[in-house]
Amino acid sequence: MTSTFLVGLLAPAVAFAQDEPVSLNWALWDWNSVAYYQPLIDAYEAEHPNVTIEYTDLGAADFPQMLMTQLTGGADDIDIVSIKDIPSYAQLISTDRLVDLTGAYDEPVDPAPYGGLLEELTVDGGLYGLPFRADFWLVYYNKDLFDAAGVDYPTNDWTWDEFYEKARALTSGFGADKVYGAHFHTWRSTVELPAIMDGENTLIAEDYSFLAPWYESVLALQEEGAVQSYGALKTSQTHYSGPFYNEQIAMLPMGSWFIGTQINKVDSGESLSENWGIASYPHPEGVAPGTTAATITSLGVNANSAHQEAALDFIRWVASPEGAAIIAKTGTLPAIRDDAVIETIASNPGFPQDENSRDALRTTQTYLELPVDLQAAEIELVLNRAHDNIMTGNVSVEDGIAEMNAGVQDILD
Repeated sequence: MTSTFLVGLLAPAVAFAQDEPVSLNWALWDWNSVAYYQPLIDAYEAEHPNVTIEYTDLGAADFPQMLMTQLTGGADDIDIVSIKDIPSYAQLISTDRLVDLTGAYDEPVDPAPYGGLLEELTVDGGLYGLPFRADFWLVYYNKDLFDAAGVDYPTNDWTWDEFYEKARALTSGFGADKVYGAHFHTWRSTVELPAIMDGENTLIAEDYSFLAPWYESVLALQEEGAVQSYGALKTSQTHYSGPFYNEQIAMLPMGSWFIGTQINKVDSGESLSENWGIASYPHPEGVAPGTTAATITSLGVNANSAHQEAALDFIRWVASPEGAAIIAKTGTLPAIRDDAVIETIASNPGFPQDENSRDALRTTQTYLELPVDLQAAEIELVLNRAHDNIMTGNVSVEDGIAEMNAGVQDILD
């Protein structure tokens, strides 16, 4: 994709004028449990009285497969396509199911508010989806545990070395009364994501040796007792929220999706961590503060849609600052987070009221957890298996990485 396209693809859109009545069908999941669907539809229809937005709920569990079944049959009754994850995005592109948005608009959209997500979604110069919501990684922390240990709260410009140092200083007690300085959930992403913050490495690679220092650092914390052991967490199937609710951990690296859950659990009394805050994801040395990893939900247009012009306008509107403001009012993080959106989210009852927590909602650069690749799903299985072997001590870090290299190379070949 050329820089001209990037500068142009994301500027304010010219309002779509639909003279004849048109009905658009939106393929989505979990209509009854997602708060932002109806407000988005209501607002768009109010601005476009000749457009009606209907929906087809394909369910969450098998959404990518159900969507492909619909589209591969040449269905033209679906106009707007929700894109759930990177593997399904790649599959939709490879099977020519989506409209290429490059050049589809007279007035392009500004990429700056998306923090690099549009570039990440670009494949061979083409863009097939606009991100409208995005979750990103940050750190939740218990202020009372910091105060008790006499440790300064984290800032939004802190390194992973500082995170490790605080984790050790915050660890105290024994047995049932023990407080762990930090918590690494059993997902491989909790260990591996810091390694891609430099923008040079990705988790689809021929050589995974760049992961070694990160595994060694987390294993060292585990050996010292500053974090709970991976084996114990895996065996007990402990959910990451439990230790934070019960004030057993001082810091929790986790996605922004946990913000609303933590607020609700404090309100219900299930979370004892009432005095809490959030901080930006720590950054490696030499990487800009505010750099983090993201998971995104995008919208595309069915290549067989009979109403492409109207559908293109709808997805651009949803992914715009106007759509972002509506999504934020439901307590959900949109892909665009300007000052107004951040203020809306931070003003939700129960959100930490310190300035640092508000500023942690701002990111400077985001990288997808997995880059767009047609073999991403197969590669992830290899990485998950090797991660489990390393963290349980079944293999050394060196042998685990060799396992990744061999397994992924077989797939790439």
